Amino acid sequence: MAKESVREIITEHGTTFAEQAGIRLADQPAPLFQLLVLTTLLSARIKADIAVAAARELFAAGWRTPKAMRESTRQQRVDALGRGHYVRYDESTARALAETAERTLEVYRGDLRRMATAADHDPARLRDLLTDFARIGPTGAEIFCREAQAVWPWLRPYFDRRALTAAGKLGLPTDPHRLTRTLAGPDHARLAAALVRISVS
Repeated sequence: MAKESVREIITEHGTTFAEQAGIRLADQPAPLFQLLVLTTLLSARIKADIAVAAARELFAAGWRTPKAMRESTRQQRVDALGRGHYVRYDESTARALAETAERTLEVYRGDLRRMATAADHDPARLRDLLTDFARIGPTGAEIFCREAQAVWPWLRPYFDRRALTAAGKLGLPTDPHRLTRTLAGPDHARLAAALVRISVS
């Protein structure tokens, strides 16, 4: 694998879904909750661009924290989802977002870093905890981990089956450690996102 080929892939396709949604991802409560919201939206059978647009509408409305999300009304959330053209699942997603905010507040006191602690910094355990949230199944848990590795180094290198399959088709290593051996930590998430984007293009 040439270092330049991976760099080329990152440059061309490596915008993470969090970046696309306007999330300034950091190891802080608000951006981690925003990533969880985005994960919830991406977990439905809907185009990623629509899920991202819906996330941007929710954040533009000011619902960037679990407290703010909980205080919004169901109709306000439905309207915001509609502005993002997230209409097929708007009612059920509006409910799921309220449940997600409530669980974040009740179980993790509004701070998803406590979820990382509860998982003992173990990726498999983290995936299990993520699936306790409304609408997030195994695929959604993979999405969250793929993106969160940008700010949670203990997740690196995190590449799900879709990303590794795309790597193999491009002639790149399918072992995550070999795939990322030339990359700085934050670029792991960008490469994973790039490979997923390539897999659906």
